Amino acid sequence: MNYENILFEIKNGIAKLTLNRPDKLNSFTQAMHLEVRDALGQVERDKSVRVFVLTGAGRGFCAGQDLSDRAVEPGAQGVDLGESVEKFYAPLVLALRNLPMPVICAVNGVAAGAGANLALAADIVIAGKSASFVEVFCKLGLIPDTGGTWILPRLIGMARATGLAMLGEKLTADRAEQWGLIWKAVPDEVLMTEAMAMAGHFAAAPTKGLAFTKRALQASYGNSLPEQLKLEGEMMRELGHSHDYREGVAAFIAKRTPEFKGE
Repeated sequence: MNYENILFEIKNGIAKLTLNRPDKLNSFTQAMHLEVRDALGQVERDKSVRVFVLTGAGRGFCAGQDLSDRAVEPGAQGVDLGESVEKFYAPLVLALRNLPMPVICAVNGVAAGAGANLALAADIVIAGKSASFVEVFCKLGLIPDTGGTWILPRLIGMARATGLAMLGEKLTADRAEQWGLIWKAVPDEVLMTEAMAMAGHFAAAPTKGLAFTKRALQASYGNSLPEQLKLEGEMMRELGHSHDYREGVAAFIAKRTPEFKGE
């Protein structure tokens, strides 16, 4: 597929996708959804990829849905927003959550609506100091989709999630860090340097162990403690036979830097 709405590259174990409609604050159209889906499919199939980085071009990360792509006027026949969620936004969030590797989101500027919740679906979110998160859905008579109603309460608790969802107030990057919504806020000028340095770290890390960690943390939302302990045992049993575990132990004993293969 020829990409017109995103930039995408795979290099040194790092897959980097940049939403690239800066004149529209990288808001989503159907065409951009299809391009992002295609790129994520490549990431899933390419066994050399050990970390995925998502960011936006220009002065904002993503303003959510491009409303002109499904415009509707008062009194006119409505559009099936449920179909949009089912066909595009739900698969997008699930694809990110299910990638068998760390997912880093570098938020530059505003992340609004679906754009905010897309960013928060990543495993680790780094934001520039000028970035902000806005759940604008309430101002359109909608609910926070793209996993917002699931992600927000789990990250910051029900009270704060409800306030963000019902008031639609802008949350600064610094406040988002204080609340535990994101990993950290950094000066704008070092945002991508920080994100790519972290990506480089993960590209040399034991990928399978990180993928299992991701799965275990996500499973904990629905598991009882006995169920979670059983899952941990099953995962540790499998990881104990991996090359990276043997290499990690050998490197620790020899006091050298491990050379993980990510297998």
